Amino acid sequence: MPASSLFSAEVRPSADGVLVLLRGDMNAAAEPGLAAAYAAAVAGDAHSIALDFSDADYINSTGIALIVRLLADARRDHRDVAARGLSPHYAEIFRITRLSDYMRIEDAAGAPADAAAASEGGAR
Repeated sequence: MPASSLFSAEVRPSADGVLVLLRGDMNAAAEPGLAAAYAAAVAGDAHSIALDFSDADYINSTGIALIVRLLADARRDHRDVAARGLSPHYAEIFRITRLSDYMRIEDAAGAPADAAAASEGGAR
């Protein structure tokens, strides 16, 4: 398996919570890494979690299900979740699957994504 497809999730503190840098393929093999990243964020008492998809190579339906589970856990725990660095393709997937209704969508720098750019195919 090429190194780029291996999943990893690195948790870093940020000004308003934690940033989780996602790398590689988000599929069934990503479950332990994503769960560990969420557990680390919760252990650090972060109230805001930003998932950075800038280096996520591929997200399949199981990866989407893992994100839905994380969102459900965060909602239960009263934590805010944002997605940043989504490619235009995955921004559209998040819109179609309505994940964007349950998490803030930000650009790669963490600023709110522009809805006008998203409707033109830009990152949302």
